[in-house]
Amino acid sequence: MDDKAVQDLFVIGGGVNGCGIARDAAGRGLGVTLVEKGDLAGATSSASTKLIHGGLRYLEYREFRLVREALIEREVLLRAAPHIVWPLRFVLPHHAGLRPWPLLRLGLFLYDHLGGRRILPPTRALDLRGDPAGEPLRPDYRRAFEYSDCWVEDARLVVLNARDAADRGATVLTRTRCVSARREGGLWRAVLRDETTGAQREVAARALVNAAGPWAADVLAGVAGLNTPARVRLVKGSHIVTRRLYDHDRCYIFQNADGRICFAIPYEEEFTLIGTTDEEFTGDPATAAISEAETDYLCRAVSGYFRRPVTRDDVVWSYAGVRPLYDDGASRAQEATRDYVLTLDHKAAEAPLLSVFGGKITTYRRLAEAAMAKLAPHFPEAGAPWTAAAPLPGGDFPWDGAPALAAALRRDYPFLAEPLARRLVRQYGTRAKAVLGEARGMADLGRDFGAGLTEREVVWQMRKEWAREPEDVLWRRSKLGLRLDAAGRAALARFMATPALAGRAAE
Repeated sequence: MDDKAVQDLFVIGGGVNGCGIARDAAGRGLGVTLVEKGDLAGATSSASTKLIHGGLRYLEYREFRLVREALIEREVLLRAAPHIVWPLRFVLPHHAGLRPWPLLRLGLFLYDHLGGRRILPPTRALDLRGDPAGEPLRPDYRRAFEYSDCWVEDARLVVLNARDAADRGATVLTRTRCVSARREGGLWRAVLRDETTGAQREVAARALVNAAGPWAADVLAGVAGLNTPARVRLVKGSHIVTRRLYDHDRCYIFQNADGRICFAIPYEEEFTLIGTTDEEFTGDPATAAISEAETDYLCRAVSGYFRRPVTRDDVVWSYAGVRPLYDDGASRAQEATRDYVLTLDHKAAEAPLLSVFGGKITTYRRLAEAAMAKLAPHFPEAGAPWTAAAPLPGGDFPWDGAPALAAALRRDYPFLAEPLARRLVRQYGTRAKAVLGEARGMADLGRDFGAGLTEREVVWQMRKEWAREPEDVLWRRSKLGLRLDAAGRAALARFMATPALAGRAAE
């Protein structure tokens, strides 16, 4: 192996933390290679509740630093990616027997002021008897609070971080497993295997970042061969998606008798997302799936609030993921901290290993900055922090400018139906025009597989966003799997398997 090709940073894990660290490091002028054994955001980072939020309930556990950092990040990310992040109002109904009204008022006062809110509107009290938010609820809910957080397309957040890292010089390798990594001659030398072809290659780097999420302990022991305690607590969170349960565009946060909370969120215009559960998990995180008991729990939890009960017959899709929380010794899964912990394994003259434990999608950017701060002594040539004011790809427009951008897209491409223009802007932002190119009609975009998903868009995702399989397109780069029928999915699979596209690496 030619040491002239030595990278500065080798990152294992293509979730939000790994891609965030790769982006940050590449923007500081470091040479970066990132490997992901599956698809980007293929596990935990695409199985979230899709919220950028401070975590109101974390105030109960006195995690004030985490909440403050997350509250600040809401508006940082809203400005950086207004195509995939947007404001959302949360309705918190109240009745006797739940957390007391004055306590909620105090908590929401702190929530409004801890993070230096500038854009998002403040909390207000609602009379549910006269507000549209009360219409879908049982009549015994008469008052509520309404406060602000944000929504995010979680898997696209990961892809855009990877895209920006690659645009800044990083190498991103998906469907590539790190088989082994060993310290040798002041470097990390790793063996990689292409999971599609079986071909192997070697890379060398001055530092290794273990951002493997639920597999972080496996990387330490099985890949790096270290006998290092990894305090990871695996907690499964499951969600269900139903047909749209109400007409307005606000989210509900419900307090349940068991102390948990549950969200009901407007989803993909025609649906409602309900979640989440918190269950201890053992086994391979790749096998995580919602159980019948969890489905029943979520239906029962929201049925205590809605006038019309939600049943299994209403569920059109479900998903589950495993959160790799830092094990702080909490007795219950829902009480385990969502804060992150970074550990640095390093001795004199040895190449460092940074491992990431815990964290939440809201604070991924701050986590990346903290990771680079820990690695800074090993890279004195690296630039300063830069991501706080830098838009993600396609996000270079005002935080409230998506409607205007969609209108402008329709002026430039008058053949686009309004819903399609809106979706393209919500996925690609200012890069939607690059996706459409010189098209003068829908026919120029190639076959429509359904729901406005065309060959042109699929090619973009394969060449620019590392999509290789239909699942990557339908459930991570988009959620069009909710709308495509079996014929459309089969046609998409045939198209993506054509020799001209299959196996081609993203540019």
